[in-house]
Amino acid sequence: MAVLRSLLAVVAGMVFIVAASTGTDLVLSKTLAPEMASTHAPAADLALALAYRTIFGVIGGWITAKLAPSRPVAHAVVLGVIGALAALAGLVVMWGAGQPWYPIGLVVLALPECWLGGRLAARR
Repeated sequence: MAVLRSLLAVVAGMVFIVAASTGTDLVLSKTLAPEMASTHAPAADLALALAYRTIFGVIGGWITAKLAPSRPVAHAVVLGVIGALAALAGLVVMWGAGQPWYPIGLVVLALPECWLGGRLAARR
């Protein structure tokens, strides 16, 4: 039962991060930042996306840690590793399209943001 709860905790954090990021991307690309949807998005749009994705990563780590049956920070770190690997795959696939600092930033920040969320959730 604990393994299932651990898996569900990580999946819940992942679902939040993906849904919040994708939803925010969609809303911004349809309203305030239509260029965001292109592979040549302006640096300001990418910086905004990196900022809100970082915030969503912290929240996702927090959610995972709160739902974890034990060792909340470790669960959040697992989420961060999965996020870093997913971002690395995106970096490799999209290399050469757009500005390279953005996908590199996603890779570099995935683990620390989830760790921070886990630490915040674990505070008493």
